Amino acid sequence: MATDLRLPTNAIVKPDKDRFLNEDNPFEAMMSRFDRAAELLDLEPGLYKVLRKPEKQIIVACPVMLDNGEIEVYTGIRVLYNTSRGPAKGGIRFDMQVNLDEVTALAAWMTWKCAVVNVPFGGAKGGVICDPLKMSVGELERLTRRYTAGIIATLGPDSDVPAPDVNTNERVMAWLMDTYSMHKGHTVTAVTTGKPVEMGGSLGRREATGRGCMLVTKEALAHLGMNVKGTTVAVQGFGNVGSVSAQLLAREGCKIIAISDRTGGWHNAAGIDVDDAINYVKQHKSLEGYGKGDPISNEDLLTLDVDVLLPAALENVITTKNAAKVRAKVICEGANGPTSAAADAILDEKGVFVIPDILANAGGVTVSYFEWVQDRGGYFWDEDTVNDRLRNIMVKGFRDVLGLSKQHKVNMRTAAYMVSISRVATVHRLRGIYA
Repeated sequence: MATDLRLPTNAIVKPDKDRFLNEDNPFEAMMSRFDRAAELLDLEPGLYKVLRKPEKQIIVACPVMLDNGEIEVYTGIRVLYNTSRGPAKGGIRFDMQVNLDEVTALAAWMTWKCAVVNVPFGGAKGGVICDPLKMSVGELERLTRRYTAGIIATLGPDSDVPAPDVNTNERVMAWLMDTYSMHKGHTVTAVTTGKPVEMGGSLGRREATGRGCMLVTKEALAHLGMNVKGTTVAVQGFGNVGSVSAQLLAREGCKIIAISDRTGGWHNAAGIDVDDAINYVKQHKSLEGYGKGDPISNEDLLTLDVDVLLPAALENVITTKNAAKVRAKVICEGANGPTSAAADAILDEKGVFVIPDILANAGGVTVSYFEWVQDRGGYFWDEDTVNDRLRNIMVKGFRDVLGLSKQHKVNMRTAAYMVSISRVATVHRLRGIYA
């Protein structure tokens, strides 16, 4: 059934920079975008209420025996935002900044992200409040297994499928899968994605988010009539997403002139050898001391005169404080929520073409979907097949959003939310309300 994207008459509204009361609250930021898209879609009041609330918020205590014999109790959170289109999908992060507002916002983002590329998942997110850098491998394993046991009632290939996120990785997913499987009495590979390839992970999964960023950036440049060859790019964040995005864009002919991580960054107008920088980080764990360029702060990198800016690090790095200084023609949001809702209007006024996070970084969840499909079918694809199918989905997703953006004269972010919300709302209309 086709998605109904009809708009009410005279529905176009201009964003109001003064309507955002708390620029730093991720849930408020997400909801301000949701509200505008819902208004443009003329969403029914009942469905508006349904889609504005998370289905389930779980908080669990996770007592862990530390290596020194002491017991520490950590707090774990898991939020299932909406599962109307399929099992909940979303990462688990280990970080001291984890809180319920952030996790709920990220779960909502996952809902819209899956819908915008038409992957049959709902949205979820999870996290544990801890400092993993101060924990041993044994402590991290015990914490992962205790957290898994705490939320196990929601987990499962048909209900809730986690993945790695901030400070978690393939090994953490292996522990989670093993814990779940021990409770079930048999191996269940499809309970999580982002696993090692040797135990049911998908080829191409590690590079998927960065590859997706590269694909939609190329689509944006083509739409704007800009040649990929020689396009200048600055990348904030040189972790998995940022480094892979930079590497793949460089291979397409772009010139990467600035990169940064938590230690700061480097600017070289002649271009940075991304493969060399990646090898340096592998050896030294960060870009600190890299030296092949001029030092630049993360803040200054955001305002460089470049064709493409790719923020792939933290939330809320582009705000009302610096949005007017942004000089990039295109922003590809590799991170979740790098631009505050209030900054959107400023970027619109400057004519910056923003590829929103729910579209730009959807490559990861798309290949997670491929991994889930392969696990459930017990048949695995080669990497070329994974990459070809990812390209098809990301390009179609971009063109769906661009088409709606042009048709209704809204920016790409609003169009992406409209596509997503309409798809989720359509399923709710078809399913009805269980009572």
